[in-house]
Amino acid sequence: MSQVTPTGPQDAAAAAVASATGESVATAEVAQAAKKTNLREYGIVGALIAIVILFQLLTGGKLLMPDNVASLFQQNAYVMILAIGMVMVIIAGHIDLSVGSIVAFIGGVLAIAMMNWHLPWIVAVLVGVLLGLVIGAWQGFWVAYVGVPAFIVTLAGMLIFRGLAILIVGETIAGLPNGFVGISNAGLLGLLGFAGAADVLTLLIGVAAIVAFVFSQLRTRATMRSHNLKVEPNAMFLTKLVGVSVLLAVFTWILAQSAIGTPYVLILVAVLILAYAFLMGRTVFGRHIYAIGGNVHAAVLSGVNVKTMNFRIFINMGLLASLAAVVTTSRAGAALAAAGNNYELDAIAACFIGGTAVTGGVGKVSGVIVGALIMGVLNMGLSIIGTNPALQNVIKGLVLLIAVAFDLINKRRAAGA
Repeated sequence: MSQVTPTGPQDAAAAAVASATGESVATAEVAQAAKKTNLREYGIVGALIAIVILFQLLTGGKLLMPDNVASLFQQNAYVMILAIGMVMVIIAGHIDLSVGSIVAFIGGVLAIAMMNWHLPWIVAVLVGVLLGLVIGAWQGFWVAYVGVPAFIVTLAGMLIFRGLAILIVGETIAGLPNGFVGISNAGLLGLLGFAGAADVLTLLIGVAAIVAFVFSQLRTRATMRSHNLKVEPNAMFLTKLVGVSVLLAVFTWILAQSAIGTPYVLILVAVLILAYAFLMGRTVFGRHIYAIGGNVHAAVLSGVNVKTMNFRIFINMGLLASLAAVVTTSRAGAALAAAGNNYELDAIAACFIGGTAVTGGVGKVSGVIVGALIMGVLNMGLSIIGTNPALQNVIKGLVLLIAVAFDLINKRRAAGA
């Protein structure tokens, strides 16, 4: 049986192809790639912690007030949802510039379905999701089967769907049902009572999250050892377990004291994170995406149907754009023709800040969520201290530039090692 030999930035992709097709990859190579990935992830998480501490000091402790923590997730849920889809697009070597316009268009259709067609809001949401799948299939067809570059297809989509949003919405469609508005503005408060000022259900969710994290890490470590793969040193592994558990505990305690408890959108985002982390890390579909992005020619030779994969990637992006439209429209309480402006830039920035490689083939769902949180903390922290919005854009642009430059420098060093 032939062996796939990693070449520079394609090492992760080669491992993905090998895993998907049953070919063997040297243990040392896999361990080396895992080590690089772990170091990158630790750096991203460390940057998030440093930024949180900085703005907690600059805002006089206001950043981590319970209601601000809840608002952080409510206001940035759309970035996290879009970034989950965008990371798959970028890993495969594409880009999607249309998601902001799609959010505005689907948001308008949602509002019309509820206000003009008098559909129950749950049915309207299903219509919006179906429309997102259709839009994703439309764009995926041009990319996968016609061969038009994704940049061009989604640039056209950005113009088309923004124009359609303006045509059907005008400026604003307001008066949406309370149940729909509550998706992004309410939470699971008081369902199991309170422990002092803290919501009991939120505390239990936090405990469950900590247990699940520890269990998954221990199981992953045991699996790697059973396959004779190198694992992190015990001290580093224990530090990670304790550190993340403490952070989750602190976050849970703060959130439990907010006015809404656990936001509904946080539950939605958490489910998506778990589902897509499994999809990308534990399925052939996910491995094929990494393979295509790392070395498309090797992927074809290994039996990956690249056209079908690209088609499915854009269908998935349409699905997640529809969910982002739901939470955005719900948060605003109205459909806006200007909704979704620069959303694609936020999602792309979250991916690159979260460690996704510009050249494709490398990236993780967990990383882009941390990247989205960094963007969200920057937005909230700068707003609290009264920074001019124009200057906020300057700062976020510099953060993005530094993150990408750092990634490229690390790759060059690795290639020269």
